[in-house]
Amino acid sequence: MTDKILGVLLLVIGIAVVLREWFALETAGWVAGGGLLLFLLIAAPSARWSRKLFVGIGIALSVLSIVFLEDWPAVIEKGLAQGAFIAAFFIALASLRNPASVSPAIARCGTFLATQRPGKRYAALTIGGHLFALILNYGAITLLGGLTESIAGREPNAEVREIRNRRMLLAIQRGFCASLCWSPLAFATAITTSLVAGSSWSGLAPFALFIAAVMTFIGWLLDTLYKPKLTGPAPSRQAPVGSLRDLAPLLLLLVILFVGVGTLEILTGLRIIAVVMLFVPLISIAWIAIESEYAGETLTRLKRLAFVEFPSYRSEILLLVMAGFIGAVGGALLQPVMAGQALDPSTLPVWLVLVAPIWIIPLLGQLGMNPILSVSMLLPLLPPAAALGIDPNVLVVAITSGWSLAGATSPFTATTLLIGRLGHTSAVRVGLVWNRTFTLITAAVMSAIILVFAQL
Repeated sequence: MTDKILGVLLLVIGIAVVLREWFALETAGWVAGGGLLLFLLIAAPSARWSRKLFVGIGIALSVLSIVFLEDWPAVIEKGLAQGAFIAAFFIALASLRNPASVSPAIARCGTFLATQRPGKRYAALTIGGHLFALILNYGAITLLGGLTESIAGREPNAEVREIRNRRMLLAIQRGFCASLCWSPLAFATAITTSLVAGSSWSGLAPFALFIAAVMTFIGWLLDTLYKPKLTGPAPSRQAPVGSLRDLAPLLLLLVILFVGVGTLEILTGLRIIAVVMLFVPLISIAWIAIESEYAGETLTRLKRLAFVEFPSYRSEILLLVMAGFIGAVGGALLQPVMAGQALDPSTLPVWLVLVAPIWIIPLLGQLGMNPILSVSMLLPLLPPAAALGIDPNVLVVAITSGWSLAGATSPFTATTLLIGRLGHTSAVRVGLVWNRTFTLITAAVMSAIILVFAQL
């Protein structure tokens, strides 16, 4: 019964947020905020202690805002709006993950990428991780990572097995993280464009795609240059399973998604997140209907999606929602404090404002701060990009670049936790040992590129 109630609340939140974004209905915003409060009230008592801690921090910050801020109703309303948007965006992405994760065509595509010969395997998996991340989000790591772990596990030589598994998993993780720089289906882009006035996905995409390509190239180059040396003979090579034709369904889906999303953003003038939250679920429903053998099966799968699968994500949604709420309310509390300090962000040089996110977001990730929290808290402290003489889209790219590196290094993010589990090591080792050189070089190169973009 609890799952059904949570499923209904998530649907109400999602529909209300879409109505607010598309038609600017103030009432829909109130409904979304009220639905979120009910969701937290029901989901929090059974959550893990770490999630309850986030809820407790959110309550404490709400009390502090009531005590110290005159406009506290607006601040709390903004925090709830941010949280409702995150919940709605999450279930929109989860709706696409459902048919994709059980599609035989998508599985064949993953198998073809994971079984490439050693000379092509890193490039295939990092590009595959990037493309799969666009539709599966973290499910890309689970799908491709599970395949690579299974393939590497068949190797009888322990040394070869460990090296192969590590290189394959890093390729997937780095490909996934590169997608965070630009994908309209990633929280990094969705949240940052919602916070930086004047930015748009169509405006930032050319810059961000270039950054993602550079990030991908650096990963491939390091893998090629620092290939581990075997103490014994090289293993025999196996032919790939499948052919290039197996990539067609994935590429077709991505073309439909990005052409549709980009066209609607341009035609409607709405924020990319508003388009994604409506268009992606429609694609998901159509996909489920096409794969179902009869109408009753379609309805059954949709009911399972809404009342079983959406509620099963309650822990992740609770964490992400509270990170957004804490960031919004915490940022409002910090604004009057920071304005009177020597380190007032408005007095910082422009070049530092652009470069700092690339380094600070991963650093805060080491302290356990989710990028949603750190970006939501720190970004409102900055003056508008236009007031600093910065192209808003370049500022967004700087932030999503730092977000992507946090995904590769923070031991508290799902990416490093999943890669650590699949690689039979700790998330700390994945982030600070496996990805150390990659992160430092990539951050330095990203910083230089961002400054060039700013001049353009």
